[in-house]
Amino acid sequence: MNKQYDLIEHTADVGIKAYGKDLSECFKHAAKGMFDLITDCSNVEEKGVYQIELDAGDCEQLLVDFLGELLFLQSSRNLVFGSFDVDLDSEKCFLSAIIKGEEFDLSKHKYGMEIKAVTYHMLEVHSEKPFFVKILFDI
Repeated sequence: MNKQYDLIEHTADVGIKAYGKDLSECFKHAAKGMFDLITDCSNVEEKGVYQIELDAGDCEQLLVDFLGELLFLQSSRNLVFGSFDVDLDSEKCFLSAIIKGEEFDLSKHKYGMEIKAVTYHMLEVHSEKPFFVKILFDI
């Protein structure tokens, strides 16, 4: 499957439906889609490497926590990311990710949408073929 994600238009929010060969790839594509909304990820260099490990009660919570953690790093440290290596154990609801990016630089990166929060509205994790996740962001 070539398509990584589709945008979902929703009143005051924007969302992503991300696809993949498994849930790990869906989470990766959801993260990429979120950062494509924030800036043009094609210009992001892999200068900094960040590791994220999370566990949750279910995969829906894990998706919200993962994207929320990326959003926190983006807003608190002025970082943008372009590379996402996600390893997901859906049985144990455990995620380990290596994220690469750099500090946001207006002379280099385009400014897109400001995402305020990851929401639970319309949240969906489809954990069997065809694999996909749906997530809405408060903008």
